[in-house]
Amino acid sequence: MVGAALLALFGADIEIYAVDPWQELGKIGWGLLLPGWSDLPALLQALGYTVAFALLAVAVAAPLGLLLAMVFHWRPIRLLCAALRSVHELFWGLIFMQIFGLSATTGLLAILVPFTGVFGKVFAEIFEQQATQPAQTLPPAATGLKRTAYTLLPQSWSALLSYTRYRFECALRSSAILGFIGLPTLGFHLETAFKQGQYSEAGALLWAFLLLIASLRWWLRARLIPLYLIAAVWLLPETIGFSGGGSLWQFVSVDIWPSALRAGDGSGLLDWLTMMFSEQVWPGLVQTLLLTQIAVVLTGVLVLLTYPLASRALVGPVMRWPGRLLLLVLRSTPEMVLVYVLLLLLGPSGLPVVLALALHNGGLIAFLVANASDAEHKSRITRADDPQGLKRYAYVETPRRFPAMLAFLFYRWEVILRESAIMGILGIATLGFYIDSAFEEIRYDRAFLLIVVTALLNIVVDSVSRRLRRQALPDTAQ
Repeated sequence: MVGAALLALFGADIEIYAVDPWQELGKIGWGLLLPGWSDLPALLQALGYTVAFALLAVAVAAPLGLLLAMVFHWRPIRLLCAALRSVHELFWGLIFMQIFGLSATTGLLAILVPFTGVFGKVFAEIFEQQATQPAQTLPPAATGLKRTAYTLLPQSWSALLSYTRYRFECALRSSAILGFIGLPTLGFHLETAFKQGQYSEAGALLWAFLLLIASLRWWLRARLIPLYLIAAVWLLPETIGFSGGGSLWQFVSVDIWPSALRAGDGSGLLDWLTMMFSEQVWPGLVQTLLLTQIAVVLTGVLVLLTYPLASRALVGPVMRWPGRLLLLVLRSTPEMVLVYVLLLLLGPSGLPVVLALALHNGGLIAFLVANASDAEHKSRITRADDPQGLKRYAYVETPRRFPAMLAFLFYRWEVILRESAIMGILGIATLGFYIDSAFEEIRYDRAFLLIVVTALLNIVVDSVSRRLRRQALPDTAQ
């Protein structure tokens, strides 16, 4: 992995442009230190939209994913889940926007569809980890539904709830960045504030979102979820700037297919495919893969550097709190926002993408690794001859955490690839750049081909990462 990342440095577009970021960085810093928002109702409304999209999408996607997990052993179901989750939420948003406009339906489906595929895969993996002995007590004629209800669900219920809670946090980030394509969530106001240089307002939005994530444990209560769902339906925004002329059948039967294919012109179709491969598919594919590989390895380096800052065993029960705050900020800030800020500071290249993906994913994995370290530290008896400081980090904690860290890293590999592709919306020459351009030019056939290529690439990388986890790390592969 490290060798591939070093080779990728020679082909990736990571040029540092001659910009003077310090003045702009100072303004952003002051905006974060002195946040201000003149229109409080608009801020609360954006927060409400962000939560509403995320909550309703997860409320539908989780049960659908549970049903898919029950039949995940069927190959068509596995392929369906892989196809759904391999396309980023923003790409799904761009697709549904052509049919439903800037509407609540677009926002909900953009999150719901890929999350259903993710829930199906992860819930199935949770089921695979459960003991098989309880199923042997059921009558042979018991149906699959009964077997799941009486054996798998009771054993895995806490794990299912825990993952659903985590996925809701992911949905909040996805909902926020849907604002970058025009939906009225936090991302819409963030983009506007950054473009206009209103960094105090941007700081207020970021702090509001971080507080929303940090306070999940207090306001996300099971008994309150029915009330939240009712409120979320009431909060959904109206359709914006769309006359309702979208046609699903027109889109799937005509718009996404090249004219040469519809006309039965084989030679013209071959010319079109050749042009697309040489001018868009191959350049976008190469840059996406190169940036992904560098970001994955840099993520691993950042995990090794930052997880000790939040580990009780390494820095103590008091000093770990600043580290946990740092990791909270890194893992809670959407990658799109980090890239947007870094583009202002470093110029338009792939370097902001690499840094943003490494910071976000490194913060997330470091948080999980530090939690695992704390949990083991509580249950393990401290010996008088235990090393401390750097020796404890190098010879005790890191060797114990390293296998799980690699498993998390391999799991996030596919996620980083999806994020690398979508960053093209901000002008980076990955696959997302060509997809966004195709939608802007109303060339849906080009956009569809590029999205299919992106999905296939994600499926391949997900398959490779899963094999690596299972072969190299059998005890922590799930």
